[in-house]
Amino acid sequence: MNNATNNATDSEAILRGVLDQWKAAVDAHEPQRVAAHFTEDAIFQGLHPYSVGRQGVADYYASQPLGLTAAYRILEARRPAADLVLGYLSVDFSFTDRPTLGVWLGVLLKHQEDGWYISHYQVSRLG
Repeated sequence: MNNATNNATDSEAILRGVLDQWKAAVDAHEPQRVAAHFTEDAIFQGLHPYSVGRQGVADYYASQPLGLTAAYRILEARRPAADLVLGYLSVDFSFTDRPTLGVWLGVLLKHQEDGWYISHYQVSRLG
């Protein structure tokens, strides 16, 4: 594989490592555990007004209905710097009482001393 292919493979592995844990916490309806996968100063934009920091992330997921689950697919992954991974994803949020909601998600992961964390999270509904 060439360096660009290795970079994409590495970036996807890093994204999966963080997003699989995020998904497990979302699926288990554990807002504090979801928030633990974000940096202390993360910019978070769900489908409601944005927040900054882990407490805003926890509050957002605490407001979500029980039974909410997430299924994601990585569409693009980039490594703009050694300590950053940029991801663009398709995410389907499923509910127990309404149709599945498909969204686009952009994330920026930042490496800190003890691992990778989501530093920026922005959801869009297109089309």
